[in-house]
Amino acid sequence: MVAGVLLMGAVWVFLLSYVPDRLLIVPTGTEMTGVFPVRSVLLHVFAPRAAAVLAVLLVFGLGGGWFLAGRMLAPLSRITAVTRATAAGSLAHRIRLPGRRDEFRDLADAFDAMLARLEDHVAEQQRFAANASHELRTPLAISRALLDVARQDPDRDTADLVERLHAANTRAIDLTEALLLLSRGTFARESTDLSLLAEEAAETLLPLAEQRGITLDVTGGMARTSGSTELLLRVVTNLVQNAVVHNLLTGGTVTVHTETYAGTSVLRVANTGQPLPPDLVPTLVEPFRRGTDRVRTGEHAGAGLGLAIVHRIVRAHDGSLDLAPGPGGGLVVTVRLPAARASLLRPVQAP
Repeated sequence: MVAGVLLMGAVWVFLLSYVPDRLLIVPTGTEMTGVFPVRSVLLHVFAPRAAAVLAVLLVFGLGGGWFLAGRMLAPLSRITAVTRATAAGSLAHRIRLPGRRDEFRDLADAFDAMLARLEDHVAEQQRFAANASHELRTPLAISRALLDVARQDPDRDTADLVERLHAANTRAIDLTEALLLLSRGTFARESTDLSLLAEEAAETLLPLAEQRGITLDVTGGMARTSGSTELLLRVVTNLVQNAVVHNLLTGGTVTVHTETYAGTSVLRVANTGQPLPPDLVPTLVEPFRRGTDRVRTGEHAGAGLGLAIVHRIVRAHDGSLDLAPGPGGGLVVTVRLPAARASLLRPVQAP
């Protein structure tokens, strides 16, 4: 409309202002060619048509503007819908705006990236809570058992009790810090020997194995790698504990083997037990999955997070975790970690 009015103004200023406003007197006998209009006549003829044109421009401008605005602002409606879904607590929605790359597409992609990072952060916190509750159960159970013993026997020497409670509390604190570092993706690396960790885990779980009538063997040699000693100890402990718990009730065996092969430190934990379907084995590293029904007396039922935590720790150490059914039943778990470089090797004292 503004452009049309300006055009009409330009016609008036540069055209109609030069048209005479009265009739010209032409001498008789003068040959006339062309048309010599009068300004008033032109205005009478031109004004209604100009008004009609302006009316058409008004309708066309409103309709076309409404259509173009709808097309241009449609991405904003999509972004708004996803924003409302996110504000309601759902972080799984994504905009995924199609079409050419423009300002709206850049905004949508940035919003999707933000939602992805936020969802990963929330999932990480949930995993940490689940992992912490799973892993802290053991030291807390030990502390409760020691306190029950002290309550039942008030005359018992408290020095040993305090020392064992201090050790259990220290391990719980170290484990919590290790899980926090794992959830952040950063942790201190040092040279550690998987064979020593295997011996420590076997010594800790030997009473559980003897209670179930299971033979626990540690074989192999030195297998040095670089990583968090506390986290790698959790790997070995979880694997050995799962191998004992999911074993035959009596007469079973658990073998823990360590070796270094072709620049790779290998930890292998194998147990006898019930045959496992081949299609079930790959899913055991998923959270809250269990391979067999556990027969426990007075024990926690477990949350199915042991192998999931092991898988995460191994990946954080640039390693791999392989699961395979045992030839006669049970499960064979193989952990492969990069061997420590010679420049990182330091003497590691046995625990």
